Amino acid sequence: MTYNHLTISELSFIQNFWSQGVKAYIVAKNLKPSAETIYRLDAGNSISEYYENYRANKSRSGRKPIVLPNDELEYIKKKISLGWTPDTIIGRNEKHISCSMRTLYRIFKRSNVLDVTSLPMKGKRHPNGYVERRGKAGRLGRALLERHQDYPNYHNEFGHLEADTIQGKNHRGAVMTLVERKSKAVIILNTRYKTDKTIFEKLDALLSVAPKGLFKSSTFDNGKEFSKWKDISNKH
Repeated sequence: MTYNHLTISELSFIQNFWSQGVKAYIVAKNLKPSAETIYRLDAGNSISEYYENYRANKSRSGRKPIVLPNDELEYIKKKISLGWTPDTIIGRNEKHISCSMRTLYRIFKRSNVLDVTSLPMKGKRHPNGYVERRGKAGRLGRALLERHQDYPNYHNEFGHLEADTIQGKNHRGAVMTLVERKSKAVIILNTRYKTDKTIFEKLDALLSVAPKGLFKSSTFDNGKEFSKWKDISNKH
């Protein structure tokens, strides 16, 4: 529920009605706020007194700033120095932090305790609802629902890979990572280039020498470099 506070012009409008002896419920019909609000204003205070009281009450309202304990601050500083981000610190949950990830970003920006310039991109994050479209080719593969239908024991059995690519600084060099979901084992393939051709060649070479049936599925994102997923699926 939202509430719009009365403006100075509206308060002046109400005061003019008072001087004419107009009833509060009639004023409410003209200004659209609740009649209760108008009755509270009609209690004898002047407009200036009401506005000063409103400002004083407003300054005391709202959530008080969160102050993190010293042990949590030291832990955060240590992890940031190792290259972690607030997303990683909160997401991995290796130590309890007394705030959410978004609040932690705000603490970096608004306090002098944590240095926002030590964060990647100086703490700037994409707004809510942002969709990454660079290098995307729309929906390339099958729905995740189909994966669970084909592999009912997906969460408990070995052999399901999750693939991603990492590009080097200034777009020089690239590697593909394959994480086996159950064991967390990581296979890193040096593709050199982040193209669908090199990704296909490296993944094809790996699956050609792996025992048949060792790997059951591979989950890709919708990056263009994985556009040859169907060729891999058909061949292996």
